[in-house]
Amino acid sequence: MLYVVKYIGKFGFIKPWTAVRDGKTYSQQFLTPSVIEGIEKKLFPDMLKCNGEIKRIKRYKLRYSAIDMQQEQIHPRGWTFNSKSKTMSRLRSVLLRGVMLDPVLLLAFDNLCDAQTAMAQHICLCRNEDVLLPEEDVIVMNEQEFQKEKGFELRFGKSGNSFLVGYNRFNGQPMYGWLEIDGVSVL
Repeated sequence: MLYVVKYIGKFGFIKPWTAVRDGKTYSQQFLTPSVIEGIEKKLFPDMLKCNGEIKRIKRYKLRYSAIDMQQEQIHPRGWTFNSKSKTMSRLRSVLLRGVMLDPVLLLAFDNLCDAQTAMAQHICLCRNEDVLLPEEDVIVMNEQEFQKEKGFELRFGKSGNSFLVGYNRFNGQPMYGWLEIDGVSVL
């Protein structure tokens, strides 16, 4: 059996697939192993010493109602020097960021105690302002019922369908997985 905690929010953004600051960027539609590991470390501080391991969160599903393109003002890294006024300034740029509206994240645990601990806390999807709050009840379901839930899930590990999804921010190792999608894609 799986003990599932359902988190909901008004909006959410997960780092884009690339680190390039393109003029238009979309939220990543799945959580990488290091993001799940970070959520697990937030929910269970005793896991802080376990780098590169996900022990308590067994599965997840992420879904949302739509993507909304929002403008964000950013500052490039460099500074410019104006020799006439002897001042330093930073240029500004505007990018369009595709933000998930009404994200729903299901986190599955294999024991009720872990699910209840998770249910008493909020989580964030990679940015502190994207807060997701738990619903009031733990949902009990079997693996087949969880599989039927709508959403995106990156299954971790190597298989014939796996691709490189990045490098783990906790231990620097490459992360692999394959996507299982039962929902609407952005692109």
